[in-house]
Amino acid sequence: MRSGYKQRDHGQRAVALFAALASSSALILVVGSAASRAERPAIAWAAHTLNGTDTAHLHLVHQYENVLYEEGPATGALAGHVRAELNVGATFRGHVTFYTQAGSITVYGSASPHGTGRYASFGGSFTVTGGSGRYRHAHGRGGFYGTFDRRTFAVVVQTTGSFYY
Repeated sequence: MRSGYKQRDHGQRAVALFAALASSSALILVVGSAASRAERPAIAWAAHTLNGTDTAHLHLVHQYENVLYEEGPATGALAGHVRAELNVGATFRGHVTFYTQAGSITVYGSASPHGTGRYASFGGSFTVTGGSGRYRHAHGRGGFYGTFDRRTFAVVVQTTGSFYY
């Protein structure tokens, strides 16, 4: 009878050993896959794309030398309120922020002015530099065009392009 007892004992040990190996293998797989995921760079995909055109009619709020602080309403894809800090030198440069109900988007752009009279037209490009709310991960590029009144400092800006958020 003792030999049957030993066989049963060996069988139970084999099952226990197999269970221990299986659980440690599973643990190694879980830890290994987590480590390999941690080593891989994260890839972000934009959930939404906004293609469109906006027009902003800005008026002067404050001026400091060649830097104009402007604001006004915007209509189009990013309807709302716009604030801009514009440097009007040989090249027009500046930061423009669109405030919408869903959040804000800030762009940096530069443009070349054309014309020597009261009105100058300009054209250039912009890059999205940041955002908040729904647009907090926004990025993209586009073009902007408009007119600048050298007497009243009023600016009409039209932007066109795509950005992702």
